Amino acid sequence: MKRVMIIGQPGSGKSWLARRMGEITHLPVVHIDAIHWAPGWVERPRAEKDRLCAGVHARPEWIFEGGHSSTWEARLDRADTVIWLDLPLGLRLRRVLWRSLSNWGRSRPELPPGCPERFNGEFVRYIWRTRRSQRSKLCWFYGQVPEDKDRHHLRSRREVADYLGGLSEAVASGNLGLPHR
Repeated sequence: MKRVMIIGQPGSGKSWLARRMGEITHLPVVHIDAIHWAPGWVERPRAEKDRLCAGVHARPEWIFEGGHSSTWEARLDRADTVIWLDLPLGLRLRRVLWRSLSNWGRSRPELPPGCPERFNGEFVRYIWRTRRSQRSKLCWFYGQVPEDKDRHHLRSRREVADYLGGLSEAVASGNLGLPHR
């Protein structure tokens, strides 16, 4: 395990899982939100996002969570592990609302400085509107992941916890080729 791609819909826990995996494996973590947004909630131009993503893909090690699906094919080519967080809509909506409230006025760790948390009703409506179409897109993409890659389709909090427990055990026993740090 050297390059991990984490996909999922908003609120599925991609950033949290990436951070936890980074703590366990000591692999560097990259959040798409830090690429998508510049300070002050300014969306970067697509070409800049493509360039920044390509720079991450070229690195020897990473845990890269999030969207910008136009670069997923290149990310998948480099990834050795793909994790799809496919959690229920109600849980995802609660998490987005909780995230907004608990981080209100502060920038989350996965965002650039100058992007204080706020409630965004349009984002909640987007999650609702795209609940089926985005899941279908993720399902199709996950189906394209070659069999020689390590694949994990996690559908519940329990499955995520079990995965992290197994990952901790594998790292502790040296079964992932990662140095003990």
